[in-house]
Formats: sequence, C-alpha cells, structure tokens
Amino acid sequence: MVQAQCKEKLTMVVFSGDLDRALAAFIIATTAASMGMEVTMFFTFWGLNVIKKNEGSLKSQGWMLKMLNTMNRGGSKRLALSKFHMMGMGTWMMKKLMKEVNMPTIDELITMANEMGVKLVACTTTCGVMGVSEDSFRSEVTSLAGAAYFLGEANESKATLFI
Repeated sequence: MVQAQCKEKLTMVVFSGDLDRALAAFIIATTAASMGMEVTMFFTFWGLNVIKKNEGSLKSQGWMLKMLNTMNRGGSKRLALSKFHMMGMGTWMMKKLMKEVNMPTIDELITMANEMGVKLVACTTTCGVMGVSEDSFRSEVTSLAGAAYFLGEANESKATLFI
C-alpha cells in the first residue's frame, strides 16, 4: 500500500463552539498559514456556531429544529467560555482582557484567516441534522462538505487536530 506523501498542510476539526477553543483553533490556523502551510478548518456540530452569521433569521423547518436553533443560535458574538463563563461575566472579562493586550477578537481572527487563504468548511451532515442552511454562514465560509472531504484533506496533511 502506497501512503500519500504529507504536504506542509494542517487540517483541523473544530467541534467546539466555545470561545476559548475557537480562539485557539484560529490562532493555530493563522500561525500555520503565516508559516506557509495550507490550512483547512472543518466545522462540525457545535463548532458550526463559530462560523454562523451573528444576524439573520432562523429558517428551520419543524418544531424540534426551530427549538434547537433558537437555543443554539450561534454567531461569534454569542460564543461563551468553556469554563468560568459565570453567566456571561467571565466571557465579558476575557474579551476585555484580550482588548487590553491588543489580541484580535474572534471576528478579526476569522477575517484574518480568510485573508491568509485558510479554508473554512462547514460539515454538510451536521447541517442536515441540525437544520442549518448554507445561507446561515458568514461569507468567509468557503464551502460545505462531508466527512469524506475532511478525511481526504487529513490524509494529505502533516498535522491533523481536533478542537
């Protein structure tokens, strides 16, 4: 069996919709891109919340999907910390601390990643299960694809991460 030659490529699954994990994912992605690596970020399940638009109406069909998407609205402005959220106080403090040290916001990191050529891909299977339409995503999302696409990218990558 011939193994595919690994390229200077990073592929990651972004499974979490937590602010701190999204920040880590985009910091790693933009750093890899700045080092000349080809980067693909594959967003699935709660990770889709990171790349959803902050505005716009919910277009889910059926009461269960409407309820799910109302509770799970998504958008970068709604992301909370995985720990010490403290009913919003911890997230507010973290954003304030980031601003004080001139760290880019999650929105700025998403824009920066897009400008650096990082591919942002939403999982089609998860979109189907959760009733999320293609127009629910930010303009930086380059495509929708399934697990086979991710595995093909990962197979060619020097590094694969799950965040």
